[in-house]
Amino acid sequence: MSGVLTIVVITAVVVFVFVRQFTVQRISSADKKWWLIPLVLAVVACREPGLLDPAHRTASVTLLGVELLIALASGAGWAWTTRIWTDADGEVWSKGSWAAAGVWLCGMAVRMAAMGVGRLMDVHQGSPAITLSVAAMLLSRAGVLAWRAQATRRTYRVPVAG
Repeated sequence: MSGVLTIVVITAVVVFVFVRQFTVQRISSADKKWWLIPLVLAVVACREPGLLDPAHRTASVTLLGVELLIALASGAGWAWTTRIWTDADGEVWSKGSWAAAGVWLCGMAVRMAAMGVGRLMDVHQGSPAITLSVAAMLLSRAGVLAWRAQATRRTYRVPVAG
């Protein structure tokens, strides 16, 4: 994919997920594919050239690692500030709060600052680094939400007739 197309895809995914977080969403116990979109983004990122700067490989790997840690932390924070509840039928629901939006925006700002530090160090990373970072953020958000939803589900004990 070209750099412009990659940026458009990343923006579309992030806007979709960000806007969707403010609507009430049912978290189904049958949905085991919460990791699919992050996986697709990670594969796209790793296949594209420009993930690492060949002229500054060590600095580039370090910067990418920092960006991924920031992304994982902001995704987890985003999930922890999302409201989760169980209705009368035992279904688990979620809805993002303004605190979740704040965590997400702060995470993006910190990642942009890390990218700025990279620019000051003359490390050039292309859109694949951003794509991989977004994939890590979405993966940690989805994983923490799935884990919280599983812990929130009620266990109904029905006596066995016999």
